[in-house]
Amino acid sequence: MNVNFDRYYSARKNVFERIQDSSTATKVLMSFMMACFTGIMAQIIIPLPWTPVPITAQTFAVLCSGLFLGKKYGCLSQILYVVLGIAFIPWFGGMTGGLETFLGSTGGFFIGFIIASYFIGTITEKYAKARNFTRMAAVIGIANFALIYIPGLAGLALWFYFAQGTTLGIVELLMMGLVPFIMGDIVKILGAASVSKVFLPKD
Repeated sequence: MNVNFDRYYSARKNVFERIQDSSTATKVLMSFMMACFTGIMAQIIIPLPWTPVPITAQTFAVLCSGLFLGKKYGCLSQILYVVLGIAFIPWFGGMTGGLETFLGSTGGFFIGFIIASYFIGTITEKYAKARNFTRMAAVIGIANFALIYIPGLAGLALWFYFAQGTTLGIVELLMMGLVPFIMGDIVKILGAASVSKVFLPKD
């Protein structure tokens, strides 16, 4: 049994180091693949009747991008997701795309994706001991509920003001952009923390 665990730990470390030591071209390709994964996960969607912001699974891909690709290329994957989605690939939620979608009710969340991926990647690269389940769940929780939701809610409030001509109260804003998503986000946070525990080396 010990031998099997030793092989597992060794293989896990080797794969992680290969990703870190791969060429720039390979890392850019992996960033594009992660952008594609984000686009695929964005199609798992549950619309809500009282808010223009739907529940999607794309946040899980965002959180994992920093874990696997680090701050620079994890961040790049989300930049590619946003830029290519604006330019010509309809892979935002509900197979949408274009500048109009980016400037819509969910535009702030796209910005949060880039920031969150960079933050998670920074912690993952710099602090190996933070890759265990408990610490990484805390890191990912901060990224999710602060770094994604702060720009996301700000963008939603601005969009509502310019689209409807009225200002959302704080309770209305939270009910439209945060509260309905908390339970699903907790599941995604725990899932991403589990990915870190299983696949990332701790030394």
